[in-house]
Amino acid sequence: MSPLMRPTLRLRLTVLNGILLVGAGAIMLVLAWMLIDNVLHPADSLLPGTEVALADGSRLPVEVWQDRMVASARAELLAKGLLALIAIGIAGVAGAYVVAGRALRPLHRVTATAQRLGGETLDQRIRYSGANDEVAELAATFDAMLDRLTESFESQKRFVANASHELRTPLAVMRTEIDVTLSDDEADIQEYRRMAMVVRDASERANGLVDALLILARSEAQSGRRLARRVPFDLTDGVHAALSAQKNEMARLKLDVATDLRPAVVAGDPGLLERLAGNLIENAVRYNHLHGRLWVRTDVPAPGVVRLVVGNTGFEVDQADVPGLFEPFRRGGRERTGARGSGLGLSIVNAVCEAHGATVGAVAQPGGGLEVTVTLPGAV
Repeated sequence: MSPLMRPTLRLRLTVLNGILLVGAGAIMLVLAWMLIDNVLHPADSLLPGTEVALADGSRLPVEVWQDRMVASARAELLAKGLLALIAIGIAGVAGAYVVAGRALRPLHRVTATAQRLGGETLDQRIRYSGANDEVAELAATFDAMLDRLTESFESQKRFVANASHELRTPLAVMRTEIDVTLSDDEADIQEYRRMAMVVRDASERANGLVDALLILARSEAQSGRRLARRVPFDLTDGVHAALSAQKNEMARLKLDVATDLRPAVVAGDPGLLERLAGNLIENAVRYNHLHGRLWVRTDVPAPGVVRLVVGNTGFEVDQADVPGLFEPFRRGGRERTGARGSGLGLSIVNAVCEAHGATVGAVAQPGGGLEVTVTLPGAV
């Protein structure tokens, strides 16, 4: 169908306005026609047989004169009324076409902007400045959607760049060690053993990052929709397992560990929930200091609500930087590439919380350290 003939919104509004306008004019014309017949009865006030003298000197019975007058008025009304109806219809349709075009102009701008959008043109906006009506609301909604898309694309670019850097570092270490050792003609078995240990450590780091990325992708894939697996799970079991896994590191740092663990049963994916508790405790140990403190608490502050609190001493964190801790590869508001760990611990915690309809927050501690609180819906 030709673009000029397709039933666009502008064309439909114009046709509808024309139909309504012509219909209203036709109704008024019919009413006028009926009024002529009902109002023009001058003979009713005269005596029967009365004659009327015309301008040409002839005389007619008043009844005949009345019938001629009504017929003449009807003919003139019909002729002039139809001409007026046609003129009003044409003017109304043309005016409606122009007004509809002006009213729908922001929609064309929305369409044109959407058609131009791409990875390099997400900075374009409608920026509608007309009346505060439905069109303005649509334009504002479209601009807000573009803001969210831009933020999402930028976040994705940062994530990919940081993930690439984190993966490139251990791979570069492995390749360098292998090349240096192989180029040394005098390398002995000890040198090869040293090279093998470095390669093993680097591969473990790369493997840990890949595992963390897979868990993060799995958690984010289940955010906002029904969990693939939902069974009762006691968070205290996950806490015990995490503390056991970090036992040697806690002993090395001589940490003072305080626990207050009460039954905290939630419904969800046990693997993800165990990783949530494990990441919190692993971070609390990793970013602690010698002779520092670590405290873990689980409780049920209200019916149907379960809370997990993990706190630690450590380096100072600005409270303004705390939201950035839950973004991938960030630490204290700074990019965390090449730092301790993969930089995905708290981002995984955040994704697991979103998948389970939970909330997570953190508070910077005076003197250094962080206390993270996770609030989850209890098992029904």
